[in-house]
Amino acid sequence: MIRLFVGLGNPGPDYDSTRHNAGFWWIDAVSRALGAPLVMDKSYYGLTARTSVNGQTVWLLEPQTFMNLSGKSVAALVHFFKISPQEMLVAHDELDIAPGEAKLKLGGSHAGHNGLRDIHAQLGTDQYWRLRLGIGHPGNKAEVIHWVLKKPSPDHRIAIEQSIDRAIKALPALLAGDMEQATRLIHTSKPPRPKIARPAPAVEAALGHPTNPSSPSISEPL
Repeated sequence: MIRLFVGLGNPGPDYDSTRHNAGFWWIDAVSRALGAPLVMDKSYYGLTARTSVNGQTVWLLEPQTFMNLSGKSVAALVHFFKISPQEMLVAHDELDIAPGEAKLKLGGSHAGHNGLRDIHAQLGTDQYWRLRLGIGHPGNKAEVIHWVLKKPSPDHRIAIEQSIDRAIKALPALLAGDMEQATRLIHTSKPPRPKIARPAPAVEAALGHPTNPSSPSISEPL
């Protein structure tokens, strides 16, 4: 089972609503779902919550060290409570996934993410679970640093929040250690594509649109 849920972000009101804080948004949602409020704990350099699920202690952590020192906070808690890396899930913003989607994975490269980079270094391993919350890519590598430290557009913020809400549905599976089920729930819970209503035949006739079944549907891609 997952004994430690970590969300990555930067502390302070200047960063609260930036894309880089998507991991914090996830932990805030987990905190509400478990009824476990976060409080500052200087021993672990972050906001923490401790609760019990089926007799097992579960921790929540939001490092307050700034992103590039996230591993300092994570390592302090992991080492003190002897939590193995595979019992930990780290939620973070992911450039290579579109807003509204999320992916679960075990291990792998930090791909330049400074929070993951420091956790790798502090723990000496990459074998921990990650919840990758899509924030999209600006399309230009040179713009990445500005992109992650800016607020998403209202549409993107809604999409990210929706992906978090859907991923919360996998929380029971994560807590039970059923990672296959958690992966299915998270990976298949994509937002539905919007559908465009087709006009009624009478309306189509008035507009001069064909109404025979072989005509392309208005909801099909162009």
